[in-house]
Amino acid sequence: MPPSSAATFDVTAVESAIANTQFAGLVQHFPSVGSTSTLALEAAQSGTKGGVWTADEQTAGRGRGGHAWHSTAGDGLYVSILVQPRIALAQALKLSLATGLAAQSAIAETTGMQPDIRWPNDLLLNTRKCGGILVETAIAPQAADEPAMLRYAVIGIGINVNHADFPPDLATLATSLRRETGTPWPREPLLAALLRALDHEIHLLADANDDLLERFANASSWVRGKRVRVGEAESYTGVTCGLNAEGFLMIEGDDGKRHTVLSGGVRPA
Repeated sequence: MPPSSAATFDVTAVESAIANTQFAGLVQHFPSVGSTSTLALEAAQSGTKGGVWTADEQTAGRGRGGHAWHSTAGDGLYVSILVQPRIALAQALKLSLATGLAAQSAIAETTGMQPDIRWPNDLLLNTRKCGGILVETAIAPQAADEPAMLRYAVIGIGINVNHADFPPDLATLATSLRRETGTPWPREPLLAALLRALDHEIHLLADANDDLLERFANASSWVRGKRVRVGEAESYTGVTCGLNAEGFLMIEGDDGKRHTVLSGGVRPA
């Protein structure tokens, strides 16, 4: 299949490839939108149970921490997915980690490259970012004496597919599948592989025997033994030492303390 242009994205091909998943029949494609996640959130708030929104271009795409997402028309995969996993709010980070594994698997299946995952949600090729994940959630009404549960989650995923170049401020930080391989890639097989892998990961979240955290740790060079700097309320440096039971990254700090990374960005020290 030749690379898809902004005018020729083939939803039918994607639907054919995901027929046996929970996302079958739910893919919507748009030439240009403000944000696919905004569309998904609006649908969720109106009572829609599930869906997949993808666009050639986002004019107001957003990433973790409120950062904008560079979106060149037709060059990237920009998709938001509405799901309703039966998981407790305290375990919500695991959905982001599972999505990272799904995206890693999809890129490997499609291109043969194995991206690294920088906790919790950045996809890296040769240390440069090629993709990111943002999960936005809502809480279900809570019954007495029961843990708070997710009502729904919107999983936003952006992957740089055929970008030939980037703005100067991103040129040394970002890359694309095309830049790493010298080959243009169609977006439809990548989206189909992503949805199949995510469908599998979401089913595994309900499996008490699946060790998601260990699988993530094995798939990411950032979870153990990585010297990092963390920017939270107060920045600090140290060496990563695994994940806690909720999936948060642990750091043996140079200050002699063990830190749990709750919100800050993790970068090489």
